[in-house]
Amino acid sequence: MEKDIKFFTNGKRIDGRAIDELRNIKIEVGVFKRADGSSYIEWGGNKIYCAVYGPREAYPRFLQKSDRAILKCRYNMASFAVEERKRPGPSRRGVEIGKVTQGALEPALILENFPKCMVEVNIEVIQADAGTRCAGITAASVALANAGIPMKELVPACAAGKVEDKIVLDLCKEEDNYGQADLPLALLPRKNEFSLLQMDGDLTEDQLEEAIELGRKGCLQVYEIQKEALKKKYITGDVF
Repeated sequence: MEKDIKFFTNGKRIDGRAIDELRNIKIEVGVFKRADGSSYIEWGGNKIYCAVYGPREAYPRFLQKSDRAILKCRYNMASFAVEERKRPGPSRRGVEIGKVTQGALEPALILENFPKCMVEVNIEVIQADAGTRCAGITAASVALANAGIPMKELVPACAAGKVEDKIVLDLCKEEDNYGQADLPLALLPRKNEFSLLQMDGDLTEDQLEEAIELGRKGCLQVYEIQKEALKKKYITGDVF
């Protein structure tokens, strides 16, 4: 439900961006020495770390699959990450986002190379400012590449939404909290297919198509930032 907030001024959004403009994004690769792969992302006011461990033997053993590795994704928001201190420890929302992240990343991974193994992805949100699941998926994809996990492609994620009956890209906190709709997306760029598409709110069929197309364009912009971060780390050609 919309609050009495003026979302647009002189054609600009509440934070000064255009309708199709992303917030500032910065990605760093290989930030933890003791993880097999890691990354750090700043996306608007979001600050998120990601660490990847594996592939290693899946434990407990009843989880093992004889034909492929399993992917486990853990999402946690620190108690100090939001304005009103959250209760520390696992939450239903964290478990749900972990499963969503797993589903978004799995189609891009070649897990068949590591039977009876597991790959663990740990996402830690230390500051939240709307869109943490998309930022987490984006950071996790880069961390998996840093860990040397065989991948078909990177997975960028971004959200579109509706505010004052206008479709906008990458909702800020006020738009996310008080706007009309939110549409998180994760893209497999080479296949041009989505591995995540959720919707919260009210969109007409035409608005949904517009939001999906705008979200696709946003994901492709994020994809370029992912590639640049990896190239900066390894100073190599564009392998993706």
